[in-house]
Amino acid sequence: MITTLLIAWLLVVSIQLIYILFIYSRTAFYRQPEIIVSGNENGTLAAGATLGVTIVVCARNELENLKELLPLLDAQEYPNFDVLVMDDRSSDGTQQYLDSVVTQFRYVRHMRIEKEHEHITPKKYALTIALKKTANPVVLLTDADCRPETNCWLAGMIAPLARAEKAITLGFSPYYYQPGFLNLLIRSETLFTAVQYFSLALASRPYMGVGRNLSYRTNLFFENKGFYSHINVTGGDDDLFINEVATGRNTAICLHPDTFVWSAPKTTWSEWRQQKHRHLHVGRYYKPGNKIRLAFLVGSHLLSWIFALAVGGVVLYHELEAVAFSPNEWLLLQLGTGVFVFRLLTFWGVVGRISYRLAHTVHWTFMPFMDVILAMYYGLASLKTLVIRPKKRIYWR
Repeated sequence: MITTLLIAWLLVVSIQLIYILFIYSRTAFYRQPEIIVSGNENGTLAAGATLGVTIVVCARNELENLKELLPLLDAQEYPNFDVLVMDDRSSDGTQQYLDSVVTQFRYVRHMRIEKEHEHITPKKYALTIALKKTANPVVLLTDADCRPETNCWLAGMIAPLARAEKAITLGFSPYYYQPGFLNLLIRSETLFTAVQYFSLALASRPYMGVGRNLSYRTNLFFENKGFYSHINVTGGDDDLFINEVATGRNTAICLHPDTFVWSAPKTTWSEWRQQKHRHLHVGRYYKPGNKIRLAFLVGSHLLSWIFALAVGGVVLYHELEAVAFSPNEWLLLQLGTGVFVFRLLTFWGVVGRISYRLAHTVHWTFMPFMDVILAMYYGLASLKTLVIRPKKRIYWR
């Protein structure tokens, strides 16, 4: 029994090492292309393409956020773009605001959706209409509560699409820092999700993107019938769509800090739980291959810590009862401990480097703590997904 436990521990830790050394390291050491943009003082980013782009913002009752966001979008440095705000049945004065200020902006226009449709979730309907109404070959998506880091965001996200074979650019959207454990958990989960989807994309296995900072060609959307395959699924306007259409050949990533889009995090546990429940529910509809890869990733992370605790309990029992390990058990114990410690250090180094590149999302000194809390989070989230069925309710976002 002890031998089986030690072998299982060694196996799952080895799987973790494979992910860290051969998958995550791709993001840690990825060389972001440097391109020059006219007017950019630091001279590190430029529009590598002059493709026409429409920035799409779907908003419902986001008046105050739109007042802050639209000037930032209108000021983007790019030769050929517009901003399309999809006002989805807002009742907070959004329509009146947009009508009154649209002439003040060079690139902003807006449309209003008057009613909800039973055959499709509201946000997917708004996005579909937006893509039908744009004449530009590329769309760049964000949310009303997001804020681009610089006026080079658009140029940087579109630059990878200068290559004809690229149709998707995955960007990064960190959350603002706030004190408290909830904020640390949100930032940790956001960072590690980015580690996964960036790294697997670089390994030619893209599986998701985040709609707060995501770009793709409009013909990709229509050639794949848009959201048709998951039209009534709550959420998935970003990750389910990318899961369906992304390939190793057509997907690029952008890690330049000028292209980050910041968001305000949830501030209560109930709001955050509701948000994560929707995200976990959407994962049920991923392609089988993606689900298997993620199951190995998450499962090995969780089990490496569970087995470590179990092994620690066995060692403590042997010490208290003065029971000796057999030679084979002792060898496996030493080997497993060494590999586990090596895995801890490589996780700290590789994910810490990625965090440094991604806006210092989580300070490197918190990496070991983040390692543990993520294992706990994945365990609880997986259990909740298995035992709690999603409610038949349509959320806008």
